[in-house]
Amino acid sequence: MTAPRPGSASRQPTIADVARAAGVSRTTVSHALNGLGKVDPRTRERVKQVAQELGYRPNLRAQRLRRGEARAIALLSSMPLAVAGGPSRLGFYMEVAAAAAEHALAHGFALVLLPPGESGAGLRTVDVDGAIVVEPREDDPVVAELRERGLPWVALGRPVPDATEAPYVDLNGEAVTELLLDHLAEQGARRPALITAPGTRSSAVDARTAYARAATRHGWPPVTAVAEESGGEEAGYEACATLLRAHPDLDALCVMVDAFAVGAVRALHDSGRAVPDDVLVATRYDGLRARTCVPPLTAVDLHLEQAAAQALDLLLGQLPGTPTDRPLPPTLPSPRLIPRPSSTRPH
Repeated sequence: MTAPRPGSASRQPTIADVARAAGVSRTTVSHALNGLGKVDPRTRERVKQVAQELGYRPNLRAQRLRRGEARAIALLSSMPLAVAGGPSRLGFYMEVAAAAAEHALAHGFALVLLPPGESGAGLRTVDVDGAIVVEPREDDPVVAELRERGLPWVALGRPVPDATEAPYVDLNGEAVTELLLDHLAEQGARRPALITAPGTRSSAVDARTAYARAATRHGWPPVTAVAEESGGEEAGYEACATLLRAHPDLDALCVMVDAFAVGAVRALHDSGRAVPDDVLVATRYDGLRARTCVPPLTAVDLHLEQAAAQALDLLLGQLPGTPTDRPLPPTLPSPRLIPRPSSTRPH
């Protein structure tokens, strides 16, 4: 039986095949292809040419083991799936994941997507070099797990209460809320209410701050409610129904979680109120829920693709062996309002 020749279709060529064809040792091949050791430049070029002709591909797993690195980055969040993804699994979290995965691959890293949830236990089962945490809350269990493992991390969304805890990309929560509230005021809202998640994610903290400021500026009676993240759309429904019983004259809702907004629209419909004729509705994130709601929801372009790419650049700057002079990512473009029928009245 004839042995397969190096580079034949029956098997992948090995480093030994390259060494044999180039007339050098396997150590020389390794050094030549990885830029290591003192290898004569002419030998280095000959080895590279032979490797290319044979179709040799280095064993990435072996390289990573030698270097003590996984070349993988985790994306994770303590947000429940009910708000991070929802029934379609195509929410805020998945949009971030898609952009981060593409950007990571361009830099030679894989993205490990961990299901969002209120525990960092999933980190214990994967080998990663660092992590991007989406909208961490105060005393976040995901962050606690990262600290315990000694892994570098960055935040997508400002860490609360200490913004110096880790590098972060600011999602401009106050500016987003002001954009939505100013739009509702322009559409004639005089008694708008705010629905947020409870707790200390920067998006909720910033929304409450911006709403209080807008209520003072416009002379609105401040009306707020919270809905539990784990409840998703049903929590939004209940929060809206409770508001309507206590404040039957409210004429607009600024709902900062899209899952809550969809539930709120259903509660308005069940109460006999029409959207937008009786109550205007707007939400923060321009995702699948906002676009497919009936009526479609006014929302904001948060520039998540750019935000995810910037977060990855920040993280790469934290990893050992990466250049220390990596430029900090620029700030995101200003949030952009996307008006839709849920909050647009003819003047």
